[in-house]
Amino acid sequence: MPGPALLSTVIWLPILAGVVVLFTGSDRNANFARWLALAGAVAGFVVALPLYVKFDSTVQGMQFVELTPWIESYNINYHLGIDGISLLLILLNTFTTVLVVLAGWKVIGSRVGQYMAAFLVLSGMMNGVFCAMDAALFYVFFEATLIPMFIVIGVWGGPSRVYAALKFFLYTLLGSLLTLVAFIYLYTTSGGSFALLDYYRLQIPLAAQILLFIAFFAAFAVKVPMFPVHTWLPDAHVEAPTGGSVVLAAVMLKLGAYGFIRLSLPILPDASHVLAPVVIGLSLIAVVYIGLVALVQTDMKKLIAYSSISHMGFVTLGIFIFNPLGMEGAVIQMVSHGFVSGALFLCVGVLYDRMHSRLISDYGGVVNKMPVFAALFMLFAMANSGLPGTSGFVGEFLVVTGTMHVNFWYAAVAATTLLFGAAYTLWMYKRVVFGAVANSHVEALSDIGAREGLVLALVAVAVLGMGLYPQAFASVLHNSVGDVLALAMKSKL
Repeated sequence: MPGPALLSTVIWLPILAGVVVLFTGSDRNANFARWLALAGAVAGFVVALPLYVKFDSTVQGMQFVELTPWIESYNINYHLGIDGISLLLILLNTFTTVLVVLAGWKVIGSRVGQYMAAFLVLSGMMNGVFCAMDAALFYVFFEATLIPMFIVIGVWGGPSRVYAALKFFLYTLLGSLLTLVAFIYLYTTSGGSFALLDYYRLQIPLAAQILLFIAFFAAFAVKVPMFPVHTWLPDAHVEAPTGGSVVLAAVMLKLGAYGFIRLSLPILPDASHVLAPVVIGLSLIAVVYIGLVALVQTDMKKLIAYSSISHMGFVTLGIFIFNPLGMEGAVIQMVSHGFVSGALFLCVGVLYDRMHSRLISDYGGVVNKMPVFAALFMLFAMANSGLPGTSGFVGEFLVVTGTMHVNFWYAAVAATTLLFGAAYTLWMYKRVVFGAVANSHVEALSDIGAREGLVLALVAVAVLGMGLYPQAFASVLHNSVGDVLALAMKSKL
């Protein structure tokens, strides 16, 4: 496949597949819709693989660039390009879409075509965010991702789905509106350009940089989500169907962190440095305080949701310490968290499909009835605790090491996540899986089937592969992280 069309294919193929699946109509064609969605999701992943194969990690700058005029009167272009950071997130996104389609195969019994279509469209739009090099295009894709997720939570969610969907939508939309104001300011100041590369070269006074940083921060901090604007996430996770929780944790949270890397640091380097202590402080609060909050949760989904907030604090910490180890660790932590948190939500989904309960107290002795499931669940719990040899260890190790070069006490506080992560994850695992069979409902449990086993095995391979051979992921990051840090360290005053 010719290189110049690869990024458009990665964006639009899942979206077109989603539209086709949507037109399968009523649930009389549900099985056809499932197979069609699976074909679209697998095709989306397969067309993304050449990006990794053809990516030249020795080259700096954007690759696979596409540039076509879109709205010429406003100088808005269909401008795409990726670096190593975008590349890993696109692969994570397309991989997750396959898992979500398989995970919802039998669980979703109504409006199957619409459910599958929503995830395919969402997948294409998130790829658009990771590829966009035009601010207007970035904003369109960034906002458009809200719609399919809003529908997924609102239609297929739990009893309080409407409340959770509205809270998710309003938090993220209101945060993003300030980003639009920032883009309009940059468009005017740059003499009428929406090109991100033009913004990287733009001289901006410190006062303006700080205001623009706050505007970007409002959008990206909500999306991550950072303390104290994280409250929408537990509600969204609890009410969302399993597939919604997986995509939220695995990919959507990364849009905010990606925004910090792609926009805040290169365009506003001086403000980023001035306000970095605030971001680092909020990140460390998330690591410690939210870790403690996770420890007292009685609902497995809420516990994993708070765990996600704590782990994403690690990501923002790695980004704002401005050194290669920290930022590479942050990106690897983003990908690892996508694998691990997605896997944990899939495990909770397996139990919920059988018992219709997420409460830890309703379980006990699951290993006696589901030994294969218990073994895979153990692997993901260990990865969430940062066990060496799993993906969870690599990113956390790099971020702590990078932070140590900047400030010992920051690193010491950040390292407590290994303690809290192990505490809340393994305590949950012990209460759910070990011990005697707790009740007749657990007694009636059956182990995972072939489809569930395939989904969890795919993630297990990814978790172990990244943990045992992180070089495959880190090798594409060195130059890209170097580019971002070079821009972030160059004053515009």
